[in-house]
This record gives sequence, C-alpha cells and structure tokens, in this order.
Amino acid sequence: MKDYLSVLEKTRLFKNIEPSDLEKLINCLRGEVRKYESGTCIIALEQEVNHIGIVLEGQVEIVKENIAGDRNIIAMLEKSGMFAEGIVCTQKRLSPVTVRTKTKADVLMIPYEKIIITCGESCTFHSLLIHNMLMLLGEKNYALNHKIDFLILKGLREKLALYLLEEAKRNKSMAFNITLSRNDLAEYLNVSRSAMSRELSRMKEDGLIDYYKNSFKIINEEALKSFLR
Repeated sequence: MKDYLSVLEKTRLFKNIEPSDLEKLINCLRGEVRKYESGTCIIALEQEVNHIGIVLEGQVEIVKENIAGDRNIIAMLEKSGMFAEGIVCTQKRLSPVTVRTKTKADVLMIPYEKIIITCGESCTFHSLLIHNMLMLLGEKNYALNHKIDFLILKGLREKLALYLLEEAKRNKSMAFNITLSRNDLAEYLNVSRSAMSRELSRMKEDGLIDYYKNSFKIINEEALKSFLR
C-alpha cells in the first residue's frame, strides 16, 4: 500500500487527512488492492455494489449502455479517480452503469460500511471521511448535471465547442491534450464518430481550431463561444 500513498493523498475522500495517518486509515477501512487486466468488467450493469473504488494505476471508464448495446461514456477515470460512491448510497445499491478497465489497472476497493460506521480507534478520521463523502456526492451530482449540458445541445458543432472550451479551461491553456480517443470522445458526446470527425475537419478548415491526434489548439475562442449562445 505504501507505493500508492501519494495517489491516495490526492483523492478527495481523504482530503484534510494527514499523510502520516493515511496508511493506518486504509488498514482500518479494510481496503483491498485489486489488479485488473485491460477490458475487465469491475462492476456490471444491475450488479449489487457494496464497495467504493479508487483508481491507483491505469484508466477506468464508466459506461452507460442501452438495450440495443449502444454505449455512452459517462466518465473516464485516472489515478485518484473514484467510482461507485453514489451507487452505494442508494437503497438497492444496483449499478445503473458498467465500470470497466480501459487499460491494466490497480484499484483500491473499500467496503462502504467501513466508511460510514465509526470505530473507537479512528473516529476523527471517520468524521472527516463522512464529511468528504457528502462533498463528493454533491460534486457528483454537479458533474452529472454538467453532462446533461452536452446532451441537450442539438448541434454537433455546439457539443464539440463546449467540450473543447471546457478542456481549455481545465488545462488553463488554449493548447491542450485530451485523454479520450476519437471513438471514446464520440461515445462521450453521444454522437457518430464519422460525423464527429467530419465536423472537426470543418472546424479546422474554418479556422476555429487546430489539432493533431489528441493535441488540440483553440484558434478562435469567441467564435466557439458564439455557438453556445
């Protein structure tokens, strides 16, 4: 576990917990590191979930699939990313999504009851954990509402403009790299990959953006913003 402490320090669940106390806390929570191969299903649709997962190494994707098998990427998680914190707080704890590894991944699995039930040895830790857990649930709700912003946009150019502007804001630069492949980006925006590729080419020809593979540069920020008004 010592190899992963630097990753766990960045996890929002452990915010304001001293690094020197973190290893003791993980042992108290009965955390278990599980290793997965690429493409492994960690949580299946409608599976009962009793653990919270934290990505220690690799990439994990959260996918929503419909009855026809069409996929829509809800989130792509990397080191320190968490999943299932919203599911375990429901009454039935049945997953509405599929969680699978995008690459080989190491994941820390923590039983939900160990987080919400305090113990005499580390009650201070647990008070912080419960506080952080509530904050995480609020942020998760905010993120899902942000995802709706993409879904309600009708035009493909509008969706791409919003995504690229948000990535620029997150990276604090008009030039940035994205972690999603073209196929993953199409699934995330819930659009056709071929149509998306054509639209990106048009946006490049129109002098709005430039790109090479996963590297993007916004050329005309105001024009992109105008598509969202």
